[in-house]
Amino acid sequence: MWSAGSRTAAPRNSSWPPTRAAGPPVITGADPVPRTVEDGHVLSRRTFPPSWSDAPPQATPPHDTGRLRAYLDELDRTGPLGTSQLLDAVGELLDNWTLGSRENAAVVRLLADAKGLRPAGAVTDRLGRPGQAYVYDDTAHAVRRMLILNPVTGAVLGLEDTVTKDDAEFGVRSGDVMSYKAWMR
Repeated sequence: MWSAGSRTAAPRNSSWPPTRAAGPPVITGADPVPRTVEDGHVLSRRTFPPSWSDAPPQATPPHDTGRLRAYLDELDRTGPLGTSQLLDAVGELLDNWTLGSRENAAVVRLLADAKGLRPAGAVTDRLGRPGQAYVYDDTAHAVRRMLILNPVTGAVLGLEDTVTKDDAEFGVRSGDVMSYKAWMR
């Protein structure tokens, strides 16, 4: 009990702690009449979309091409993946996961169908590793995107973006490397 001159304000309740009444649980819903429910009885089913914790890139990537395409589509969220967006999504995937051989194979199968991605020959990446390069000319952004794969395993080693047209406004010249990502395994 509290009073103005008191130093404590502890409530006093003769039924503390509260006790649960014996018997089965009782619910009310749209029907105003309470009814009992057995334990384990499903009242309703509702499916929710994935939360961020079980959606890409946190979710484990699939190893079949169709499901991997859907996974990468969900990473991008801007619509169907063109080749440039596919390369971005693969980069995000690799920023979050170290892929196994099955996942690497699925990535390579997806990239094999990417429009405009063409072989450019053997290269040594910026970390000194041998690789097989594939390039895509992103004419909308005046950038050449180079994907480097391990020639033995098919694992993605790196992605490089190079300017293909001088742009004085941004102070870049054709041939300038705008970005490079490398993944080490």
